[in-house]
Amino acid sequence: MAEAARRRSRGGGGAARRAERTAVSIETAKYIQRNIPNLEILNEEALEIIEANAEIVLEEIGVNFVDNPAALDRWREAGADVEGERVRLPKGLARKLCATAPSQFTQVARNRDRDVVIGGKNLVLAPVYGPPFVQDSTGGRRYATMEDFNKFVKLGYMSKWLHHSGGTVCEPTDVPVNKRHLDMLYAHMSLSDKPYMGSVTEPSRALDSIDMSKILFGDQFVEDNTVMTSLININSPLTFDGIMMGALEHFAAHNQAAIISPFIVGGAMAPVSVVGTLTQVLAEVMAGVAYSQLIRPGAPVIFGAFVTSIDMNSGAPTFGTPEAAQITYGAGQLARRLGLPYRSAGSFNGSKLPDAQAAYETANSLNAGLLSGVNFMLHSCGWLEGGLVASFEKFVMDADQLGILHKMAAGVAHDENAQAMDALREVGPGGHFLGCAHTQDNYKDGFWRSDLLDYKPYETWSEEGARDTQALAAARAEKLLRDYQQPMLDPAIDEALKAYITKKKESMPDAFM
Repeated sequence: MAEAARRRSRGGGGAARRAERTAVSIETAKYIQRNIPNLEILNEEALEIIEANAEIVLEEIGVNFVDNPAALDRWREAGADVEGERVRLPKGLARKLCATAPSQFTQVARNRDRDVVIGGKNLVLAPVYGPPFVQDSTGGRRYATMEDFNKFVKLGYMSKWLHHSGGTVCEPTDVPVNKRHLDMLYAHMSLSDKPYMGSVTEPSRALDSIDMSKILFGDQFVEDNTVMTSLININSPLTFDGIMMGALEHFAAHNQAAIISPFIVGGAMAPVSVVGTLTQVLAEVMAGVAYSQLIRPGAPVIFGAFVTSIDMNSGAPTFGTPEAAQITYGAGQLARRLGLPYRSAGSFNGSKLPDAQAAYETANSLNAGLLSGVNFMLHSCGWLEGGLVASFEKFVMDADQLGILHKMAAGVAHDENAQAMDALREVGPGGHFLGCAHTQDNYKDGFWRSDLLDYKPYETWSEEGARDTQALAAARAEKLLRDYQQPMLDPAIDEALKAYITKKKESMPDAFM
């Protein structure tokens, strides 16, 4: 990989070096390393009950593996009871298989300074994933396009507090369904040098993701290192479909990471109680992780938990609720006891606009994610309208607030400088600290500072147009896109990626379903 990096640095010649000298400085904070304790709300008795009940679910009720005869054969060979498409796992089998999954792993970025370690006390932040619509203050709510997608990747690259480029940050509906994954992957690979996610919408698209990554990093490097994370959703309750499992099979076989994640709306796809939902979540995750280890022992996986509650009057999902937070905290405890990295939380909200509702619900969810010990936070910025919309303004607003998670996770320093005894002696009774030596030495980094929010006096704010937060975010998004400069990519690798995409697209007719 170091050799490939040297080739890339030479590939642009003098022009590349001149571009690097004149480039806007793009700063990305290192992934969060927590120096604070996790909030554990379940006692030992509750945890043991959930774990025992999850084993009962797997043994007595079982899980369905649909449209995947090969999976059923693998389970038979592993000792499971297979009846039709129903798989029942003897007590302890799933947990035994899960034991070979790593407790943490490194996902490599093409810029090695931006590698991330997923697991342990670390938290990696990635943007929104999957919305078919986008929204901004000028164009309103509309179907997403590839141009929108590229803008989000650029904003993610320019955002200091985001560690990961993500995956389907929006669904570009102007490109055929069977071909858009190629363009999305290329955007992540060429417009950013942060880690990225692979495609899971069809097993062959997972293979395309692996093939393109091998062009970017090298064949053997991909087999020996994890360069992609993928999102494998479980069709809750207790159903694993052939498409998602087919994608998982390819990623696991090639040493690429997968988030095994139930998709649960409490009261609809899981029980209304917290403990009942956690039982189902644990059973589903254990079955999915165990299956990944049947494919390749040691394949990197992440314990996922996407959980919302439901409004019993309208049937709509709700976000930022106390029950969702309790499940997020509890699932974190279960993931750690299983020895797996944990994915949950995000900038979740059900609002149609980046307004007060969006802010309240997002803050509740982001803070729960930090305190629950989440290791990989998908949807950390840009989410709107229950995940149907990726909002440009919300993306910028959330990305700014992610800096608070970094500050909170660092904990409270108590070294000599933090004790500030010299300042207390210098100022004494009745003085002020604005001009003292300690303040002058520490004012630049003593407090976290927003790059977005307005703290000016009313008169100044009014004279500057009385802009609300959405207007400030729109202006910041425009500035970030103006300042964007594409990271260098070896021209030979770039051409090889483009040739691969062209060949794949020419090999099949367009399909929009």
